[in-house]
Amino acid sequence: MSAAARQTVLPLFPLKTVVFPGGRMPLRVFEQRYLDMVKQAIADGSPFGVCAIREGQETGTPAMPYSIGTRVRIVDWDMPETGILHIDTQADTRFVIRHTRVKPNGLLMGTVDEVSAEPVSAIPQELELAVEILRHIIDEYGHTRFPGPHVFDDAVWVGYRLSEVLPLKLSIKQDLLEMNDSVTRMRILTEFLRRQTN
Repeated sequence: MSAAARQTVLPLFPLKTVVFPGGRMPLRVFEQRYLDMVKQAIADGSPFGVCAIREGQETGTPAMPYSIGTRVRIVDWDMPETGILHIDTQADTRFVIRHTRVKPNGLLMGTVDEVSAEPVSAIPQELELAVEILRHIIDEYGHTRFPGPHVFDDAVWVGYRLSEVLPLKLSIKQDLLEMNDSVTRMRILTEFLRRQTN
């Protein structure tokens, strides 16, 4: 993947899921290391990184994440009960982890390179099935789950949104995140959809 030269240090939140640029992800936070991370992010508006877990669990000993994840920012939060934070995050850009270290509280910190955003790409006519299915999904889930703007003529946006919601294995979602070819991603997703509808 082509990465920008700028390296930053980012707190990492390894999860059993993949978040794609432009997506919204609600999270329930209760472990002390992540409560501290989230409180800091709320206080100063700083981002953190979400990465899928390659080995390990979400709780306990720090998990080993895949090397490519997505930077997110908190857009809303609530604490319905003491010690549990509900946050809503907005995903931004992808990054590549170059080095990691574990803080004394168990929080994983990553030295990361930004990955350039994929350029807007037209959707080939033979892949319009994916667009129609995404329209139905958004109508069903509602605009809270898929806030606008909706960019149904961009293969990057459509591919990311379908990758989020379709019942794909974690490793496949990770492959789709790491891909830099939006039309190939759309072809893979369209083939998956055709197999489900046949």
